[in-house]
Amino acid sequence: MSLLRHLLAAAALSAMLLSGCASPHGQPRKDSEVLAPSEILDFATLYAENCAGCHGALGKGGAAIALADPVYLAIADDTVMRKVIANGARGTAMPAFAQSAGGMLTDKQIAVITSGMRSNWGRPGILAAANPPSYAATSAGNAVRGEVAYRTYCESCHGAAGRGGAKGSSITDDSFLALISDQGLRTVVITGRPELGAPDWRGDVSGKSMSDQEVTDIVAWLVSKRVQNPGQPYAASNSKQH
Repeated sequence: MSLLRHLLAAAALSAMLLSGCASPHGQPRKDSEVLAPSEILDFATLYAENCAGCHGALGKGGAAIALADPVYLAIADDTVMRKVIANGARGTAMPAFAQSAGGMLTDKQIAVITSGMRSNWGRPGILAAANPPSYAATSAGNAVRGEVAYRTYCESCHGAAGRGGAKGSSITDDSFLALISDQGLRTVVITGRPELGAPDWRGDVSGKSMSDQEVTDIVAWLVSKRVQNPGQPYAASNSKQH
């Protein structure tokens, strides 16, 4: 029995030595190599590490809009999305992610995120029967007309003068307007915030959609409500006395 155990041990040792010959000493196997950050091209990983903190897990929304919104993906084309990811949105919480703009992502990684959002969350033809407003404004807005349009489409949820209501938050709040760009306002007016129950441009008034010009005018009215120094608790005249 002792001889048999000796032979079995010798055979096991030989098998271990032979298996080790397949990989040179000190050289990692392919499946154990860790990719450099710039080499990661998996959409789920890139989204989770760069986007989910603001836009929510699986694009469901958070501090920023839901990116898994097929209406948004139909309104914003790939060029628009790549530009925003690469360069960010000045004056907002959206940073630039492209290496060329001081971020960490390569052009290829930005393309992966863009195409991944569309292939995973888009719905081709979702706006085939609609006449959506353009993503970017094509004409000047008028704040006076915008106030009228606001009362028609938005006041029932967001309250008089945009100060908030039973169904919606304040959208003329100083801090909110300071943290969102003009284009960000336009995007939300068009696409809504489905994750918060806010409808898109077609659902505010039954049977009546906002026109492209009405969207532009509402944004102009909201922009007119911005203040130069948001969040100051005291009037400028009082602060000078201290």
